[in-house]
Amino acid sequence: MRRAVCPGSFDPITNGHLDIIGRASKLYDVVHVAVMINQSKKGLFTVDERIELIREVTADFGNVEVESFHGLLVDFCKQREIPAIVKGLRAVSDFDYELQMAQMNNGLSGVETLFVPTNPTYSFLSSSLVKEVATWGGDVSHLLPPTVHAALVRRLGER
Repeated sequence: MRRAVCPGSFDPITNGHLDIIGRASKLYDVVHVAVMINQSKKGLFTVDERIELIREVTADFGNVEVESFHGLLVDFCKQREIPAIVKGLRAVSDFDYELQMAQMNNGLSGVETLFVPTNPTYSFLSSSLVKEVATWGGDVSHLLPPTVHAALVRRLGER
């Protein structure tokens, strides 16, 4: 069985993330979406909320498993016998950092990293940017799945 992982914080998951996960789901039998736990950062959504939102918006793919991880991604991969990491690249600036991570991960464990160029529609998109624009009342509905947008609007309304 061909397996890969798409890691990230997904706070919240965007259409850009979904594009990469969807494309990976066509190439692999199982795609694990690994939601990173970072104790030093306070996310807008809890890890459990992010997992639930991702499960909801990836359900139609049929071969996506979503769970959290803490620590090294290569350990997550080893524990689940996942030989490949799939990462989206938005711009050349992403490549510098991601190449270093890919080389480190490969050196630590032999896990390969595959880079997928982002759909140009989403080349500027990040969760941080979406949250910032939405916080100031900007319309980000076209950048998120509808259920995620609704959750974002609700959460920002609670603040």
